[in-house]
Amino acid sequence: MPAHSHQHTLPIASKLKFGILLSILILVIEIVGGLLANSLALLADAGHVLADIIALSLSWYAVKQAERPASHSMTFGYHRVGVVVAIINALSIFAIALVIFYEAFRRLQQPPEVDGPLMLAVAAVGLSVNIFIAFWLRKEQKANLNIRSAFWHAMGDALASIGVIVGGVIILLTGISLADPIISIFIGLIIVLAAWSIFRDGLRVILEATPRGLDVKKMIESLNQITGVKDVHDVHVWSITPEMHTMNCHVLIDDLATSEAAKIRDKIKEVLNRQFNIEHATLQMECEQCNVNDILCQITVTREKDKVEKPPP
Repeated sequence: MPAHSHQHTLPIASKLKFGILLSILILVIEIVGGLLANSLALLADAGHVLADIIALSLSWYAVKQAERPASHSMTFGYHRVGVVVAIINALSIFAIALVIFYEAFRRLQQPPEVDGPLMLAVAAVGLSVNIFIAFWLRKEQKANLNIRSAFWHAMGDALASIGVIVGGVIILLTGISLADPIISIFIGLIIVLAAWSIFRDGLRVILEATPRGLDVKKMIESLNQITGVKDVHDVHVWSITPEMHTMNCHVLIDDLATSEAAKIRDKIKEVLNRQFNIEHATLQMECEQCNVNDILCQITVTREKDKVEKPPP
């Protein structure tokens, strides 16, 4: 793995750790405030905060795992721990959305009476902290799926706090208590869309799909235009994480000296890195056409009974 792939992990770990401490503080405030104000909305939001704490803790764990070096049993290292954590976080966001929809439906049937001013005050504190956490992680979440899942946990809770505040203001000014569940439904829809994006990207990595936005045909055409390359086939492109791409392929060249073949290989890796953001490539250089000459290789499993035993020499 490239050496620079770990440069940002330490500051991210520190940010996540501080975010966990802030979220624990908000959890205590919202539980106490919800009980004093008799606000089910605040207690439900406290449940969201608890999910945030779990998500941030899992993200912190994944970041620390990614720092571990590769081993004989984990030759790619532990980068995909973050992808697994992101998928778990996305599923938990779906669960939170379902709770929001359930509570919204229940409140549509029987709107609760709450202490409006206290509810607004506590929700405002929760909103400010969650906005701070989301703002703090805004840069890292663009390039890291695991951090993005934690970011959207914080954003989802911030949206829930906004819903509590807006609903509380409307209730105080108009007495229309149906505002709270209606706003909650919109909040649930927003975080479901965010969770689906995270879940989809994580699933693509686990399934070793071609990285999003990478055109394999265009990549092969670019490689075939390199001087000395006669053909590129048996191509596999996948991701270790959504931001860390890798590939392997067979490259047909003339029967050249090792030093000349190495120059062609280095040029191929330069094109892959610069044009297609592929930092780790394994290239099998060939001077004769191999049996597998299709651009894409169909991987099959040979059964024991299909194997042909070679006669002894």
